[in-house]
Amino acid sequence: MKQKWTPAKIATYVVLIFWALTTLYPFVWVILNSFREKGLIRKESFSIPLPGSGLTMGNYAKAMDRFDFGNAYLNSLLVSVAVTVAVVILAGLAAYGLVRYRFRLRGFLYSLIMAGMMFPVFSTIIPVFRMEAAWGIASSGNRWLSLLAVILPQIAGNLCFAIIVLMGFIESVPIELEESAYVDGCHVFQVYFHIIMPAAKSSFATVAIFSFLWSYNDLFTQNFFLRVPREKTITLLLNEISSQAGVDYGLMAASVVLIVAPVLAVYIMLQKHIIKGLTAGAVKG
Repeated sequence: MKQKWTPAKIATYVVLIFWALTTLYPFVWVILNSFREKGLIRKESFSIPLPGSGLTMGNYAKAMDRFDFGNAYLNSLLVSVAVTVAVVILAGLAAYGLVRYRFRLRGFLYSLIMAGMMFPVFSTIIPVFRMEAAWGIASSGNRWLSLLAVILPQIAGNLCFAIIVLMGFIESVPIELEESAYVDGCHVFQVYFHIIMPAAKSSFATVAIFSFLWSYNDLFTQNFFLRVPREKTITLLLNEISSQAGVDYGLMAASVVLIVAPVLAVYIMLQKHIIKGLTAGAVKG
């Protein structure tokens, strides 16, 4: 069937193309200038660098030589993976319990979860820091305890969103599947891990991806708890580079590409899971 082009559809595509171009422009600019010699960035900032006309890999070599990207990547991965695993497990169990079980204060708990999404992280960071300092994990000087001090508030910050997303999908899973499993002798954890999780894998993938990205990109919490150089994550390293590099835009551009490229690659590979997971629970049935 031939696609019909209406004025409304054309206008929609024009708006979307314009929005896409304005969104991609900054990143394209950064990539181009990461391969350009320092003196040419202001002069020819949006021309395509070609061999013999300012193309260089020196910015990347300088960035890798001056800054410890390996350690920063390791710290970021440790924090983000720990947060992602904990959020998926805790949010999944909480969402299943709230959807399938009826108990006192269920409505109150759901209201608390909704309310938890309304409080920005900086409104609670002082009491959280004091509490973790009293536990001996914040400002302890121990690398692993300091990373744990970041992981705990990030888990708490991601749980509300994750529970809401997973509840929307679990509600759409036919309860007859679970009843059949109980008749066959399964207990509640077997039902959850063998029926609910496979059926809701797109939503779990969405929660995992967003939790990982939000943890990886978080600057405020990490800047608050991680003070020692060996504890720095990739976002803190970028913050340090921006303050030290000054007007060395080539170095800064190369550093941004090194930091953003892995996340962008993950997003491109898993984008279908993000879209499917966010829309899967929107319609019950």
